[in-house]
Amino acid sequence: MMQKPLIGIPACTRPIGEHPFHVCGDKYVRAVSDGAGGVPLLIPALGGALDVDDLVGRLDGLLITGSPSNVEPQRYGGEPSEPGTLHDPARDATTLPMILAALDMGVPLLGICRGFQELNVALGGSLHQRVHEIPGYTNHREDKSAPLTVQYGPSHRVHLTPGGVLAGLANGADSTLVNSLHAQGLDRLADGLTVEARAEDGLVEAVRVTAAPAFALAVQWHPEWRFWEDPLSAALLHAFGAAAAAHAQRRLR
Repeated sequence: MMQKPLIGIPACTRPIGEHPFHVCGDKYVRAVSDGAGGVPLLIPALGGALDVDDLVGRLDGLLITGSPSNVEPQRYGGEPSEPGTLHDPARDATTLPMILAALDMGVPLLGICRGFQELNVALGGSLHQRVHEIPGYTNHREDKSAPLTVQYGPSHRVHLTPGGVLAGLANGADSTLVNSLHAQGLDRLADGLTVEARAEDGLVEAVRVTAAPAFALAVQWHPEWRFWEDPLSAALLHAFGAAAAAHAQRRLR
């Protein structure tokens, strides 16, 4: 029997009561176990205390999740954040080197929302901290007072790059509806990334690592949310899982 691929999911840090915790949303765990067919491994946000190369070398895939926190702007030369902005420096110190290690080792990678932004930052790109304040861009934030089903419901259309990975997973469709729950967005696209989708206002919504030897793609929206109800989300997770399974077979030879 084929062994299920081991897929790492770096955690965020959060205080619960008076104690710090390492946490990960259930929807990401289920996306790996049920959508990608992998074994989820939650990775604590220990930053430099982790031997990143040793850890990533044991993985068959890496899922970089979304999060309420934002990448610290000093990571990409940005202006100081607005007061009250939630950051998670321990996560930054964990995920950014893990992304580079995964790409270097050919470990399949999927980034979602914050993970999409982290991929761009890890490779030298920058971020807009408040997209809705940039002339020409629309408001990509969710209504946090609405039920989750509304927050994660279809929000706007993205146009898929012809011949791209996402277009292929969408059976050649040129656009699709996605949810939208972010204030930050890509500013300067990192060298080595190819645009896979843009919103109607031009904001980059998906990228792939151009020269990556394995699956390496990231999206700004949330395909993990009820992925079984959306054909493209299900296809994306399946493709990621298939790449991780292929890596597992190579690693075990």
